[in-house]
Amino acid sequence: MEVIYLGLRQTPEMIVEATIQEDADVIALSILSGAHMTIFPRVRKLMVEKGLDDVLLTGGGIIPAEEVKELEEIGVGRLFGPGTPVSEPIEYIRNWFKSHRLAAEV
Repeated sequence: MEVIYLGLRQTPEMIVEATIQEDADVIALSILSGAHMTIFPRVRKLMVEKGLDDVLLTGGGIIPAEEVKELEEIGVGRLFGPGTPVSEPIEYIRNWFKSHRLAAEV
């Protein structure tokens, strides 16, 4: 697994453009600012516009359960809260990749 860290204060447009340029399989956002209901939907919308239907959008932060549900309904993958062992998102991403990308290659 290769990770490309874009750093802080990236716009949704910059994130999606980097995804295209790097041919990424996953976008994982960490949002602790409370902007999750703005950033995740904007990134998701841009992904759809750019045809990135086969890219996983996941991440984490301090996100209330009812808002997690809303984000899942627009196509955001599993979201992880504070204190989640790093092994959980890694396992989730590996399993997603196996079922979505490797399965498609067979």
